[in-house]
Amino acid sequence: MFSTLSAYRTLTAVALLLASSIPALATEKVWDNELRRFLKDDDFKYEEFMSEEEAVKTILPKSQRVRKELIRLTQDRKELIEQRIGWKFPEDSFDLYIGETGDKVDGYAMIHNTIGKYKPMTYMVGVDPKGNCTDVELLVFRDAKGSEVGKKRFNSQYDGKTVTDPIRINKDIINISGATMSVRSMNAGVKRVLVLVDEFYLKPAGLGSDTVAVQKAERGLLGTLFGN
Repeated sequence: MFSTLSAYRTLTAVALLLASSIPALATEKVWDNELRRFLKDDDFKYEEFMSEEEAVKTILPKSQRVRKELIRLTQDRKELIEQRIGWKFPEDSFDLYIGETGDKVDGYAMIHNTIGKYKPMTYMVGVDPKGNCTDVELLVFRDAKGSEVGKKRFNSQYDGKTVTDPIRINKDIINISGATMSVRSMNAGVKRVLVLVDEFYLKPAGLGSDTVAVQKAERGLLGTLFGN
């Protein structure tokens, strides 16, 4: 019994070792409805538009210094962010750059990766000290189609957007024909950046969306009372 069991364990170990050393014989095929065929490796692009460092300089060009922080989400905080943006996401940490001049914050820049149609794209979103989107720069595109989201004639639509804006196709963002998934992905990413900056930096400083909403309500009430 002992020798038989030992031999079985040895054969199992050898089989597992061999299995781990042999590459997969076939990769999962992806069907594209528009092309009406399975995609090939050549269908996917790898376009590198700028480095992370270049994007930071583009978004925070006048800052005397730029420091990098890591935002970590507790489960409760993550659920709050998901409720605010209306969708769930797997990440629980994000890199954020803060541009400063003297004791004043010039703005924020956050690196983001979101899935386009099939693969992720990497881009950076800029936010000013009041919570307005200032810039979106595409760094790396890896998908089969949709790289037009990196062009200024498209992503300039995000300029001035805040957490109170829908940032959705057919609401306040014009779609790109043939690149709908990339547009939706970038919409979701920009919204998430605005909410993260709002929750972690603007609200603690008394500049968040909650404070702005109260101030607008108070101004509206005063206008009603005094006829302004």
